[in-house]
Amino acid sequence: MSTDAFVPADEIRSMFSTAMSDMYRAEVPQYGTLMELVAEINQGKLETDAKLRDRLEHNDELDRIDLERHGAIRLGKSEELYNMRRLFAVMGMHPVGYYDLSVAGVPVHSTAFRPIDDEALKRNPFRVFTSLLRLELIEDAALRTEAEQILAEREIFTPDALKLIYLAEKNGGLYRVQAEQFVAEALETFRWHSDATVSLETYQKLHDAHRLIADVVCFKGPHINHLTPRTLDIDAVQRDMPKRGISPKAIVEGPPARNCPILLRQTSFKALEEQVHFVGGSPKGTVGTHTARFGEIEQRGIALTAEGRKLYDTLLAATRHAVQINEGGSNACDYETELADRFAAFPDDYETLRVEKLAFFRYSVTEAGQNGMNKENIANSVNELVDRGFLRADPIIYEDFLPVSAAGIFQSNLGSDEQKNYAEQSNQDVFEECLGAKVSDELALYAELEQSSLTDALTQLGIKKKVA
Repeated sequence: MSTDAFVPADEIRSMFSTAMSDMYRAEVPQYGTLMELVAEINQGKLETDAKLRDRLEHNDELDRIDLERHGAIRLGKSEELYNMRRLFAVMGMHPVGYYDLSVAGVPVHSTAFRPIDDEALKRNPFRVFTSLLRLELIEDAALRTEAEQILAEREIFTPDALKLIYLAEKNGGLYRVQAEQFVAEALETFRWHSDATVSLETYQKLHDAHRLIADVVCFKGPHINHLTPRTLDIDAVQRDMPKRGISPKAIVEGPPARNCPILLRQTSFKALEEQVHFVGGSPKGTVGTHTARFGEIEQRGIALTAEGRKLYDTLLAATRHAVQINEGGSNACDYETELADRFAAFPDDYETLRVEKLAFFRYSVTEAGQNGMNKENIANSVNELVDRGFLRADPIIYEDFLPVSAAGIFQSNLGSDEQKNYAEQSNQDVFEECLGAKVSDELALYAELEQSSLTDALTQLGIKKKVA
């Protein structure tokens, strides 16, 4: 069968993310307001920060800013995770990283489906943070069994979606008409349904065990619970949300504001209280409410090496041990002050981050390098090549997530800004067995990207020997 007419996976991903955004904007009107605010702040930042604009243009990342967003879903059983992996593969999205959110009191473990190829990320870096409910963490055995029985009866994918996934796997792709149908069918899995699959009584029991458990178990499918645009200045977004009638969470999750942003910072606005029809009662069911879906914004910084992550995790843990956000977030200022004080120990200029190997960089040849290198002018190290202006080093953007930050967003939008710290209960082997695949190591992906860019740059400079 000829593959000439197959729609590229990158294009299917763009089709799907656009359709998802349109659907979510219709379901959650404040999302549209948020998108407008982020667009205005990003434009202002680009106009006033020439270095940032130059860096984004140089790395061919400027156009992706407006496209960029991630979503999040919560699944209830292993078969759902297995087929979700197959669905995202059609769009060129693969599982990267394993996240144990039980460390912050959320009974799920997760991965992120995203493109892994550098060119694919530039075309559309759409990601979906995907969590699987850990029923074994429900302490009440009878309630755990009831939740399992409820989930066993549901099918979150349409028959045509599964058929098209199979055709894509069998044939190696989808034709235009098939791709359009695939997007429409896949979208149904993520749509909000106001009819619950359980009684109000059952919902309340699961809700009392953990609000997230009720959100996963009691509905027809894993409604998309947020879509997240990328901002270039999250503090400005946090400050200006109330001016647009949007109430942000108490703190920005992640590292503090810095001259050189690292990893990921996130904030959000409170979840909607939505009317739900529960099974039983009148012919139309018992009417109640549910809160799950919310708005989120993120600012992405440079990806950190293993050493950089170790330092980040140490400083964040020390901050959370010293000051925990209480119910309602009234002591948020104390936390933010402590966070800034602790992170003063983390270098805040790109050259130090690079030399101390705390972060990943993309290397490229400068005009001086193209014109000035010769056999008598060869440097002995990468640092020397950078110092002499022959090589340029740009931050590699962090494409992944932070478990403590994700849990903080979850907790805030399930009813509380209170921070919680629990013992780690990770079980990556079981997660990967449910997934039907290994998750990629995000640190290895960043290291490969850095090394590939350096090898290409040294080749352009005519340097064949290994350079430290």
